[in-house]
Amino acid sequence: MELVAGATGSLGGRIVRELLGRGGRVRALARNRESAAPLEAAGAEVVPGDLKDLPSLRLACRGADIVISTASATRRTDDTPDNVDAQGTINLVDAAREAGVRRFVYVSTLGATPESAVPAFRAKARAEAHLKQSGMDYVIVQSDAFMDVWFGMLVEGPIAAGRPVTLVGESRGRHSFIAESDLAKLVVAAALKPEVRNVTIALGGPEAITFRDAVTAYEAALGKPIDVRSVPPGSVIPGLPEMVAGIVAAFEHFDSLVPMREVAATFGVPLTTARAFASRRVAEGLGQA
Repeated sequence: MELVAGATGSLGGRIVRELLGRGGRVRALARNRESAAPLEAAGAEVVPGDLKDLPSLRLACRGADIVISTASATRRTDDTPDNVDAQGTINLVDAAREAGVRRFVYVSTLGATPESAVPAFRAKARAEAHLKQSGMDYVIVQSDAFMDVWFGMLVEGPIAAGRPVTLVGESRGRHSFIAESDLAKLVVAAALKPEVRNVTIALGGPEAITFRDAVTAYEAALGKPIDVRSVPPGSVIPGLPEMVAGIVAAFEHFDSLVPMREVAATFGVPLTTARAFASRRVAEGLGQA
């Protein structure tokens, strides 16, 4: 049986469905049973639990062979990178070890280091270190940025609102943005391959592109130009929290180039290009209002 923590999130839900599609027995950890109703309807067993509540995690881990965690701090006022991404994941690792779980798969982030300027990245680095010392077989997945999140916020949101797309600086930073659906398949493939053990794997998309390249992909899908404006670092991006604008500015100071050809072939997962992602989103109705 596979236990998925973070199951009610977008990526976690995809992982649950991917496991169910492969015939797995899947247990979804949820703080709120209502939020997990679609997963229960799809065939998952829903168990109550909170990463900040160790006894609930001990119960959830009983009988599980594999634990997969995508859990991260949400916008709830009692969630922080320290008590969820770090201590919460440490709690889950400890509960899994005590329950005899043989394998733990942790979805972290590219750039997770103790020295990172980003609190969530430092927290994930703490969790990674604890997992490596747990004695369980582990797979740590360090993912690059999600197309679904960043293209959604920076490109799709303004298109839907009839606003110009706002980019920070000259948009020169190149990143291996990955589609969530691809990442879910890769995580499940890694979780179910016993020979893949005690490793940290960097995962990204098939190409390293800039945010401006992403806009070009949507222009091709829509068949028309998109109004784009550029603002200097530190400026507000309309419709987005100040923190998001800061992260977008940070993307301009480094490249994250993840070589994926061999990894994708090993796990048998074709990767989605930015153009294919944009085309799919347009086909689903983006920009047709």
